[in-house]
Amino acid sequence: MTDVHRGRVREGNSRAHGAIWDGKGTNFTLFSANATKVEVCLFDSAGATERERIVLPEYTDQVWHGYLPDVAPGSVYGFRVHGPYAPLEGHRFNPNKLLLDPYARAHIGQMRWAPECFGYTVGAEGDDLTFDERDSAPFVPKCIVVDPDFDWKGQPRTRQVPWDNTIIYEAHVKGFTKLHPAVPPHKQGTYAGLATKEVIDYVKSLGVTSIELLPIHTFVNDDHLLEKGLTNYWGYNSIGFFAPDPRYASAKDQCLREFKEMVATFHAAGLEVILDVVYNHTAEGNERGPTLSFKGIDNASYYRLLPDEKRFYVNDTGTGNTLNISHANVIEMVTDSLRYWVSELHVDGFRFDLGTILARETNGFDNQSGFLKACNQDPVLRTVKLIAEPWDCGPGGYQVGGFPPGWAEWNDRHRDTVRDYWKGAATASQIAPRLCASGDIYDHLGRRPWASVNFLAAHDGFTLNDVVTYNDKHNEANGEENRDGSSDNRSWNCGVEGPTDDPAVNTLRSRQIRNLLGTLLLSQGTPMLLAGDEFGRTQRGNNNAYCHDDEISWFDWNFDDKGRSLVEFVRKLCALRRKYPILRRNRFLTGAYDEELEVKDLTWINASGMEMKPEDWSDANMRCFGMMMDGRARPSGLRQRGTEAAMLLVMNSHHDLVEFTLPECPGGRHWALAIDTNLGNEEPTFRAETGHAYGMTSRSLALFVHCE
Repeated sequence: MTDVHRGRVREGNSRAHGAIWDGKGTNFTLFSANATKVEVCLFDSAGATERERIVLPEYTDQVWHGYLPDVAPGSVYGFRVHGPYAPLEGHRFNPNKLLLDPYARAHIGQMRWAPECFGYTVGAEGDDLTFDERDSAPFVPKCIVVDPDFDWKGQPRTRQVPWDNTIIYEAHVKGFTKLHPAVPPHKQGTYAGLATKEVIDYVKSLGVTSIELLPIHTFVNDDHLLEKGLTNYWGYNSIGFFAPDPRYASAKDQCLREFKEMVATFHAAGLEVILDVVYNHTAEGNERGPTLSFKGIDNASYYRLLPDEKRFYVNDTGTGNTLNISHANVIEMVTDSLRYWVSELHVDGFRFDLGTILARETNGFDNQSGFLKACNQDPVLRTVKLIAEPWDCGPGGYQVGGFPPGWAEWNDRHRDTVRDYWKGAATASQIAPRLCASGDIYDHLGRRPWASVNFLAAHDGFTLNDVVTYNDKHNEANGEENRDGSSDNRSWNCGVEGPTDDPAVNTLRSRQIRNLLGTLLLSQGTPMLLAGDEFGRTQRGNNNAYCHDDEISWFDWNFDDKGRSLVEFVRKLCALRRKYPILRRNRFLTGAYDEELEVKDLTWINASGMEMKPEDWSDANMRCFGMMMDGRARPSGLRQRGTEAAMLLVMNSHHDLVEFTLPECPGGRHWALAIDTNLGNEEPTFRAETGHAYGMTSRSLALFVHCE
């Protein structure tokens, strides 16, 4: 091992975190409040041989730093951090373990699980209290110094699609294109594959505005999955918050550039890119987990430890550890990461996995937590979309509606109630608030309807096709005897479990899928569509496919006429939502009478064409009702009438046909049918005067436009 840089190392500075190249050399920094020495280890270009080990000479405000001339982009490095190995006191320093830089912009190599990856001697008496002296470098990924230059060709930093115009499309980088026939084989399953023209054109054609990608931060495959021939496909096991995972790059040495090119291509098509991010835990697990980065850099600062037993970790995430977002330097790292992805990689927003963790202080969830305050006042982060998954498995972890103004939230109340309604298990009174952006949850503190991110299926759970095909989960392929995954799916197989040749069952299933999609895209709030649901993708009844990097998760693009018809139906729904602003209002529909303008923004209608009365709402057998939205209602706080057409959404979850009388509405005498889930893509021709009855097929949805 040579020491060519030892005599030329300079003090550098502590302000620019990570390994920052300035055109002549690289400045290295590493936060650690409890370390006694930090070394930078430089490797050959393949990351196989350690060539130099240099001590960072300065320590300023708990940051170790130094400057190395001639260390250029492409240089491979890692850290070794010295300090006390005292697990009972919360410290797990072990300089025999090569550590990833928390601020690394790029990584090389994959982790190979081996006893050397652990700070303690696996299997020894005393377990994690022991100290392992073997070098982990041959088995762990390394960091790469990067050149940040990229020509964005004048593109603005973000797309900034207005919230009330937003339709989110949740997808997985690899699964979406792994089998796509228009993507060249070497690009399938990669950032470059996702940026293929045919792929972009398809996504754009649906009418969605924003693609939300499952985690692309560098992550680790769990050893227990690898032992079963499975993998961590979803990627919720982060170990690097600044680096796109190289496994999704068609050219591993150009990973960062390839990711930027993908974002630029989406932006050129007018589409936003939102990232699903995991700042609640890391891949290092609990006290028996490996030492890969944070655990060896400053365990007591980066993680929440049990106050009276610092050997052990707080496990509010269910993954073994919980990042200590209450610590100033950890908040700084997370917000630096978020700003980096916005400012340097031009992403347009974030969906925060187990977002409640990020607002959890020592006393529990706090919607005025340090992290939330940091985001809400940040001049960069406050301009992009911030979406919380508002729950975790800790005490008081369910916080739907509890995040502060400026945040949107996944609304599982919408998912559950809509699924229940279409299977006949929820009433009009239960689903009505969900159609109105759940104002009972979100209409406070000036929050807007877009705060409710409505979804009926997501990566976690059944696909929409499987919601109407299976009563029970079928996770046998996960190797846990079907014990994993939720058993509360609120699904209905329409009479037969799994695929069937019964034409009546298949007809009902197709209509139920259209009902669900129609409810999603015609509800107030922000709709999120699970990629593949638009053509009826199935996971064969698996509702927890996190471990399947195979045909269970990959998209089969060879769908039939039924799938193509469903795609066209989704396009039509998105076009209707785009055409009629009343379907995506920026004010909550309340049904209150506006005395100044003498108009009600919303009226609930029974099958007789009359406004619903209390006895209608309390009728448990009421399964068919209408939601009449008056386009004359003020679109803003100004005393000014709206100019939109009135619309009537009618839903019938009854098992039989219902004759629905079209209600009176000021401004016109006719209702024209825009969509009927019983007709599929057949062009509607129905137009009738108010007072006319329209036959609502059993279990169907229809949308009418008011006209002269």
